Amino acid sequence: MWDDAFPSFLIGLREGLEGGLIVSILIATLVRAGAKSRLPQVWTGVLAAIALAMSFGAVLTFTAASLSATAQEAFGGTLSVISVAFVTAMVFWMRRSARSLSSEIKEKVTGALAMGAGMLIVTSFLAVGREGLETALFLWTTARAAGESAGPMVGAGIGLVLAAGLCWGLYRRVLKINLTKFFTATGVVLIVIAAGVLGYGLRDLQEGGVLPGKSAYAVDLSGSIDAGSWYSTLIQGVFNLTPTMTWLQVVAYVAYLAVVMTLFVRGVRGPRPATAKAHNAPTAEAQEPKPAARRRPAWVVPAAVVAVPSVLAGLIVALNGSKHVGDQTVAVSETECGKGFTAPKQGRQNFQMHNTGDKTSEVYLVDPATNAVYGEIEGLAPGTTRDLVATIDGGTYAWRCVPTGGKAVTSRAVTVSGSTGGSGAKAVAPVSESDLDAPLKAYKAYVDGGLATLVTQTRKLNDDIAGDHLDAARKDWLTAHRTYSSLGAAYGTFEDFDKKINGRPDGLPGGVNDKDFTGFHRIEHGLWHGQSAEELKAPAQQLADAAAGLRKAFPTQDFNPGDLPLRAHEILENTLQFELTGDADQGSGTELATADANLTGTRELLTLLKPLLTTRAPQLPTTVDADVARLQKLLDAAHRGGSWTPVDRLDETSRAQLNGATGQLLEDLAPIPDLLEIRKSA
Repeated sequence: MWDDAFPSFLIGLREGLEGGLIVSILIATLVRAGAKSRLPQVWTGVLAAIALAMSFGAVLTFTAASLSATAQEAFGGTLSVISVAFVTAMVFWMRRSARSLSSEIKEKVTGALAMGAGMLIVTSFLAVGREGLETALFLWTTARAAGESAGPMVGAGIGLVLAAGLCWGLYRRVLKINLTKFFTATGVVLIVIAAGVLGYGLRDLQEGGVLPGKSAYAVDLSGSIDAGSWYSTLIQGVFNLTPTMTWLQVVAYVAYLAVVMTLFVRGVRGPRPATAKAHNAPTAEAQEPKPAARRRPAWVVPAAVVAVPSVLAGLIVALNGSKHVGDQTVAVSETECGKGFTAPKQGRQNFQMHNTGDKTSEVYLVDPATNAVYGEIEGLAPGTTRDLVATIDGGTYAWRCVPTGGKAVTSRAVTVSGSTGGSGAKAVAPVSESDLDAPLKAYKAYVDGGLATLVTQTRKLNDDIAGDHLDAARKDWLTAHRTYSSLGAAYGTFEDFDKKINGRPDGLPGGVNDKDFTGFHRIEHGLWHGQSAEELKAPAQQLADAAAGLRKAFPTQDFNPGDLPLRAHEILENTLQFELTGDADQGSGTELATADANLTGTRELLTLLKPLLTTRAPQLPTTVDADVARLQKLLDAAHRGGSWTPVDRLDETSRAQLNGATGQLLEDLAPIPDLLEIRKSA
C-alpha cells in the first residue's frame, strides 16, 4: 500500500502547499488589516473550490470517463493563467495598502476591499480550485492503477494534512510581523509563486497543444536531479520550478518576475501619494448605508456554492449513467478470457475487465484476423477490475488474455456492422520479438563495426599523448569521440563501460579532479585546460583499455530488442539535454560535432526500423526524414572547415533554430516506441 501512497503523498503536499500558501496569506492580510468581516468571502471561495474538486472527482469515479490528456492540460493551464492574473491584482492591492500606515489604514483597506469584494472569493477559489482539480485527476488515475489499494487516498490525505499544518504555521508566524514588512514580504513571496504558476500553466497549455514548443527545452536537469527527492518536491511545490522547463516557461517566468517585481519594488520605495485628511474622508463603512434588515441568511451563499456543483455532478452521473447501461463486464483468466463479451455498439465504449483467475494478465482487444490491437491493459492483478476504453467501428473484435507464464487465450469473436466513416477505431499492428530480430541483428553489426573503429582510434589517441603530440591528440580525440557518439542506440548494453568511456564529472565529489572521472571527457578537460602529456598518459591508457574491453565484451552482452525503438527518441533527448545546452562541454567547444554524430546514430537506427514503421504509420517516415534533413542542415552550417562553432558562441537565432528543429524531431519521433512496442498479443 505504501508504494502506492508515496506518489499521492507528494502530490497532496505539493498541491496543498501551492493553494494553501496563497489562502493563508489572504487570511492573515485581512486579520492584520482589521477586515475580519471579509473572511467569509475567502472561506466561501475555498469551500466552492473544494466542492468543485470533489464533484469533479465524483463524476470521474462514477461515470468511468475523463477528459482527454490534452484537454486536462489545456484546462489546467488556462485556469493557472487566470489564477496568476488575480494573484497579481491582489499583490498590487497589497502594495498600495503597505504604503498607508497612518491612522487611515483601516479605512483604506476596507475601501479597497469594498471596491473588489468578489476578488477575494475568486482569488481563493482559483488558488484552491486549480490544485483541487489537478489533485482529483491525479488521485483518480493513481487509484485506478492501484486497483483496490487504499494507498493513494491515504498518501494524499497525509500530504494535504501536512500542507495544512505548514500553512497554519505560516499564518501564525506572519501575524507577528510588522504590517509594513508583512505586506512587502508577502508581496514578494506571492510574485515568486505566481511566476512559477504562470510557467506551470504555460507548460500545461503546451502539453494540451494550445501553445507550441513543448519539446524545446531551455533547461533539462532531469539527468542530474532526482525529481522525486524531498528538496525537489519542495521547490516544485512552492515555486513550481521543475528540473525540465521549456523556453516558453523560462522566458515567461523571467519576464513576469522582472516586470512585476520591479513595479512592486518601485511602488514600495516610491513616495506616498497625497491623500485627504482622515477627518475629511468618510470611511467606506460610513458611506455604505446599513440595511434595516439582513436580506438573506449568511449561510445561503456557502450552501449554494456546495450545492450547485454537487447537483450538476449528480445530473452528469445520472445522464452519463444512462448512456453507459450497455457497458460490459468482461472476465479475464487463463480459462475464461472474454466471458460476458457481446457485440458492442459503435463509438466510444467502456469495458470493465475483471480478472477472475489467479495470475496477473495482459489483456488486449484485438482483430483476431490481423492481431491489430484496439486497446490494452498491462498487469491486471487477480481479483481486480480495471476499465479499458476503446473506440468501436465496424469490424471483428475479440479479447486476448496473456497470463504471466502462461499461453495466450483468445475469446470468441464478435462482429460489429456498419461504419462511422473513418472516424472510429484506430488499431496498432502488434510487434513481436521476431519482428525486431532483423533490425537488431543489423544494428549489432553496425555497432560491432563502430567499436572496432573506436579501438583503433583510441589507440591512436593514446599514442599521440604518449609521444607528447598534443595538437594531434586534440584532432584525434574529436574523431574518436564522434565515433563513439554515433553508437548511441547501444548505450543500454554498454553497461559499466559507458561510464568509463564517456562519463561526466557531474555528481562526483571531486568534480573534474575526481579519481573516478575517466574517459573522453576527462581527456578533453586536460587537453583544453593546459595539462601536460604526462598528466594525461594514465587517462588515455584507461580509455584505450576500456574501448578494447567493450569491443571484446559486446558480442556476449544482452541487448533487449524492446529497447531498440526507445533509442530512436532517447539519443536526441540526450543531445538536447547535454550537447545543445553546453553542459557536456569540458573545453573543446565541439558539442555540435557530438550532436552531429548523435544524429548519425539516430539516422542509422531509423533506417533499420523504417520497414516496420511504414506498415504502421505510412506518413511518419516521410515526416521524420524531413525533420532530420532540416536539423542536419543547421548542424552543417555550424561546421566550417575542420572546426565547429561552440554552442555558447551561436547567435540567438541559430541557437533557437537548432533547439526548435531538435524539439520538432523529438516530437515526431515520440510515437515510435508505442508503435513498435513488443506486445504479447502478437
